Amino acid sequence: MKETTYKGLAAWTLENDAIQVTLLPGYAWKIASLISKKTGREFLFQSGADTLRVPDYGAAFSDYDSSGFDEVFPSIDACPYPDGSWAGMPIPDHGEVWAMKWEGICAPTDTAAKAFVRSQTLPYIFSKSISLKDNELLLEYCVENTAPEDFKFIWTPHCLLACSPATRLLIPENLTQVMTVEHGTKHLGPWGTLHSYPLTKDVNGQEMDLAATEPASAGNCEKFYFTEKNIAGWCGIEHTDTGERLIYSYDPEKVPYLGVWKTQGGYRGDYNIALEPCTGVYDDLYVANKIRRAAVVGPKGRYEWSFKMTLQ
Repeated sequence: MKETTYKGLAAWTLENDAIQVTLLPGYAWKIASLISKKTGREFLFQSGADTLRVPDYGAAFSDYDSSGFDEVFPSIDACPYPDGSWAGMPIPDHGEVWAMKWEGICAPTDTAAKAFVRSQTLPYIFSKSISLKDNELLLEYCVENTAPEDFKFIWTPHCLLACSPATRLLIPENLTQVMTVEHGTKHLGPWGTLHSYPLTKDVNGQEMDLAATEPASAGNCEKFYFTEKNIAGWCGIEHTDTGERLIYSYDPEKVPYLGVWKTQGGYRGDYNIALEPCTGVYDDLYVANKIRRAAVVGPKGRYEWSFKMTLQ
């Protein structure tokens, strides 16, 4: 482990012969950078900003730099907590933990670190450990329910990836249909519009390949979910110009759903994509609970899962 600074903030760097990872302990444990030491490729989107501002609790995600990998929990969209003793409690945009001060941070070793955060408004403790082994970054998560009643949540890795027109999605073959949930995605139709995957047609009847990445000049953005569960428990991207791949793998029983976000110049001028394995759909915890597609932790229980990122 090396203590350093990154875009004006205190940082820790974990590395081995294959991977270099930069963490920001004062910025909600954000993973700011993921570099292949074999090729020099930065896999995470970087906005180009020289400095980063640390958000306050409840901040709007769009007001801050969106580069790197933030944890999104216990909802993606702002919404009221759905039921029980905390019914109506407001959950901020992109959840709570990306803009909270994490506590109990354990000093890292050269290749591992651990931290947790305790909500001041809802009954949970959210923790994660990070470790490197060869060309793999392993994250292990735990949600501890501190209440004597069920706790509901959505988790997803808001891991924005650097991309180019040579970048393609790698998706298990059983996933053949998606539903758009981005109101600004005019070319894919309104919220709830279904499309075949990967080949479909836009609202003007033009053929589209949803596995492809358009250039930033396209000026659009997309968010869609696969309508079937991802029973294979993996997804990824390939940079076809170099053959480099980034593969995610995880327990499909714990993380059964898969969303995709693409901003191809259409949101703040950013250019990135994100694969978003998630424990519930569709972005809004209140809605997910209504349709019984939210993760549930029993009274005083624990919900644990792992998430592995492999550089190939």
